[in-house]
Amino acid sequence: MNPIRSTLLLLTIALSLGGCASTSGYHNPQDPLEPLNRSVYKFNDTIDRAVFKPAAQGYNYVMPNTAKTLVGNFFSNLDDIIVTMNDLLQFKLRQAFSDSGRILINSTVGVAGLVDVASQVGFEKHNEDFGQTLGHWGVQSGPYLMLPFFGPNSFRDSIALYVDAQPSQIKKIGHVRSRNQLYATKLVNRRAQLLDQEKVLDDAIVDRYAFIRDAYLLHRQSLVYDGSPPHEEEDDEDDSTGAAPTPISSPAP
Repeated sequence: MNPIRSTLLLLTIALSLGGCASTSGYHNPQDPLEPLNRSVYKFNDTIDRAVFKPAAQGYNYVMPNTAKTLVGNFFSNLDDIIVTMNDLLQFKLRQAFSDSGRILINSTVGVAGLVDVASQVGFEKHNEDFGQTLGHWGVQSGPYLMLPFFGPNSFRDSIALYVDAQPSQIKKIGHVRSRNQLYATKLVNRRAQLLDQEKVLDDAIVDRYAFIRDAYLLHRQSLVYDGSPPHEEEDDEDDSTGAAPTPISSPAP
């Protein structure tokens, strides 16, 4: 089945489950769909524990650290193409020059991106996507949205996922089996990178859903504003000046 159709089908099922849930206790203004989102989170967590986490643990067990680094560098180099395109859309021309230089250096000297030579010679790794581009031009993130399989997201970034997928070099591979193998390897490699972080989360967090949501929203807002998001003014400062509170844009993934 088409992945997009599968996601829509699962989202419809989750909507039905979320509609049956009590909304008492759900009051986060950034997460008006919390009952639905928690249902999707439980679905994702079940699939992860049954399939993706064991696969990532096995991957970590059989793959030497050097091999895992090479795999991560390879996919990071492919992602730099999307990063560079979004640099240009945000008119970050100096950064676009740097990121395009990363692609050139790592794709050649770095042997198809397996070795991150660019970072070693001063070309910093950046993180840009179409969701950040929309946020850069003032598009609000909209409500928080937990997507089946894709995880934490927002209405704005859900659209951006589709846009960023179009220039994907993996998507352009005609041989279906090879393309799917690359997608699977990228997914497992990424999941393996999160295993250590997950241990900390398991030990310290009671409500994993709320922690993941809040961390995601703060992280995405920071990315949109290049690490310097606007700060909400103190209420007493607003009262003392008599000025209306400065509107703060919703956390933008």
